[in-house]
Amino acid sequence: MCYVSRFIEQLPRLLKPFSEEQGANAAVALLLRTLDQDLQVLFVKRVENSTDPWSGQMALPGGKRDAKDQNLKQTVIRETLEETGINLLDRCHFLGVIEAIRSSSRPELNILPFVVLLEHEPLIRLNEKELKGFVWISLEELTQRRGTAKFSFGERPAYIVGNDVIWGLTYWILQKFVSAFESCMP
Repeated sequence: MCYVSRFIEQLPRLLKPFSEEQGANAAVALLLRTLDQDLQVLFVKRVENSTDPWSGQMALPGGKRDAKDQNLKQTVIRETLEETGINLLDRCHFLGVIEAIRSSSRPELNILPFVVLLEHEPLIRLNEKELKGFVWISLEELTQRRGTAKFSFGERPAYIVGNDVIWGLTYWILQKFVSAFESCMP
């Protein structure tokens, strides 16, 4: 069995089961697909918007919980569908969640990352009011592209893949996930 299959098999034990006990009020989807014995993550690029603290950044689909959402799983399903057109109720497997993480730029937001394996190749239709692009990046490549990025406000840890710089909140979510992946690699 290849290490990707073994990792996917082990993921439910490495992740936490979903529960409302995480105290989060927002959710993101760490969407995975397998391609040629490789595991890839979907990243979206946010549009430039002066009112968005994550303007122009690489991110994971997701957002704040609405009053109509019964729980954060419904939030991540709704937000992923609104932003990317991907229906997480169709041929997708929820593997678990990563520990909730508080936003430093918006401390009132506590974000719960859901790890979801797509069992099909989705048609992605971006909500152009929120997103301007997307890219699939392999976990193996991410493990090799960890470094730092320089910004006007200082240097920050980041994954740098081509022109895509993944830093901030998305970096810290991904860092937890990549650490689990590295622990399963041969």
